[in-house]
Amino acid sequence: MLNVLTNISNIIIPVIIFYIVAYGLLSKSKVYEDFIRGAKDGLKTVVQIMPTLIGLMVAVGVLRASGFLNFLGSLIGKATEGIGIPADIVPLIFVKMFSSSAATGLVLDIFKTHGTDSYAGLMTSIMMSCTETIFYTLSVYYMAAKVTKTKWTLSGALISTLAGIAASVVLAGVMT
Repeated sequence: MLNVLTNISNIIIPVIIFYIVAYGLLSKSKVYEDFIRGAKDGLKTVVQIMPTLIGLMVAVGVLRASGFLNFLGSLIGKATEGIGIPADIVPLIFVKMFSSSAATGLVLDIFKTHGTDSYAGLMTSIMMSCTETIFYTLSVYYMAAKVTKTKWTLSGALISTLAGIAASVVLAGVMT
């Protein structure tokens, strides 16, 4: 069964690409020129969002290197341990809201300290998959799409992240 899934995953991307090209040719579009135009637009978007990306990565790196995240974890961790969130997970919660790549470094630290099958390891894995990089997403996509009406976006994103954290506490508790 696993071989079948592996083979399907190996061919699905080329099939999708072939389908797009065939559809473009059948609809008499200039497929290559459209591709080049899309690639140019993509590069423009990358250039526009680069300062935001650099700023977020530098800020998270400074907070992590300074020890502030560990301090925050130990301070808030005293209160969160009562609801099932270990102190080592608290910095991950905050960092994940800004940068998934920086959060991955914290995940590896948690795995080294507690193990992947521990309560903290399971909670970390579940949390990484069901929470979002809120501020990164808001800044990058809103800047690129020039969205100005953002009234409920932040509160909705924070509520969904809270739901993801709660789900990771419950699911990790059930699995251990």
